[in-house]
Amino acid sequence: MSRSLGVAWDERLIGYDFGPGHPLAPIRVDLTISLARAFGLLDRSDVSVLPVEPATDAELGLVHTADYIDAVRRAGETMRPDPLRGLGTSDDPLFQGMHEATSLVAGATLAAVQAVHEGRHEHAVNVAGGLHHAMAGAASGFCIYNDPAIAIAWLLEQGVERIAYIDIDVHHGDGVQAAFWDDPRVLTISQHESGRTLFPGTGFPEEVGGAGAEGSAVNVALPAGTGDDGWLRALHAVALPLVRRFAPQFLVTQHGCDSHALDPLANLLVSVDGQRRAHAALHQLAHEVCDGRWLATGGGGYELVRVVPRTWTHLLAEAAGVPIDPETETPQEWRDVVLSKAGVHAPTRMTDGRPAEFTPWAGSDADAVDAAIAATRAAVFPLHNLDPAAA
Repeated sequence: MSRSLGVAWDERLIGYDFGPGHPLAPIRVDLTISLARAFGLLDRSDVSVLPVEPATDAELGLVHTADYIDAVRRAGETMRPDPLRGLGTSDDPLFQGMHEATSLVAGATLAAVQAVHEGRHEHAVNVAGGLHHAMAGAASGFCIYNDPAIAIAWLLEQGVERIAYIDIDVHHGDGVQAAFWDDPRVLTISQHESGRTLFPGTGFPEEVGGAGAEGSAVNVALPAGTGDDGWLRALHAVALPLVRRFAPQFLVTQHGCDSHALDPLANLLVSVDGQRRAHAALHQLAHEVCDGRWLATGGGGYELVRVVPRTWTHLLAEAAGVPIDPETETPQEWRDVVLSKAGVHAPTRMTDGRPAEFTPWAGSDADAVDAAIAATRAAVFPLHNLDPAAA
């Protein structure tokens, strides 16, 4: 399906680093790019590595307040915490050059979205992006600047009238939702583990958008323990029909892979195979609804070797139009890199050995997953003139 792919990458992106022991370790992105290179994905004639520059204050200001941008810059210079703005907390500890590092992540996502909007590439990916928790005036959940929201706001500035955002990170995409709560031009859909059991404690079906934008926010709050079958069923029963009805001109997706069963910070049981199927479904959706205009980002993911590199390499391969057979062995050169940099043995195949099949939603609320699907459909589908009970 793909005609071309832009990959926003610069070695400086691993500078977004909260320090030893922090879950959001930049090695996860480094190993992803190493695996993609080992498969030859970045050497294809229809794939370009996009140059990356830091987002300017004006670009950051599309989402963040001037006071907050100044506070981030100051905190990264003085190393004095600013807890009222979420800077210097256990989630978002200070590090030298914090503003420069996180504005580079935002700049990479902007480079990606601009490449698609300007027609230089059909799709674009920034695996270092997806920092979806940052608010207009505060850091939150490992996120300083909210690069997906900045990219969406930039598209709106260019005159794009309808943008759909789908977030499959295990945590609620609260920062992106908040940025566009009152804007009917942006449909934000977050599929995540319920806030009853996981940070940030939000993202329930009744959160549907502000006055005049009812139905623009959509939340699927899945129970702890949800695996491939229920997770994929929810995606196909909620996000896909809503986006088809909304008919966006641009699709933005966040691919946090902390929904995986091995992730140490969450409680879902999804496999790399299930995540790969989600990447493929969202790729197909982009071609179906908006002529392929698709920006994808990374996000959360804290099983740094066994999960993140494989699932995001599957994302890059899918976006390039050359999906990797899950039974494929990982290249020996990449395994050597993993052993050298991480001191552990790498996975030997691109699969968890799961079929990643799912049963389509049949209109029931027979179990906890189906009840979650039904609750979201009941809250939002009528606002889009869709039948919440229709399978």
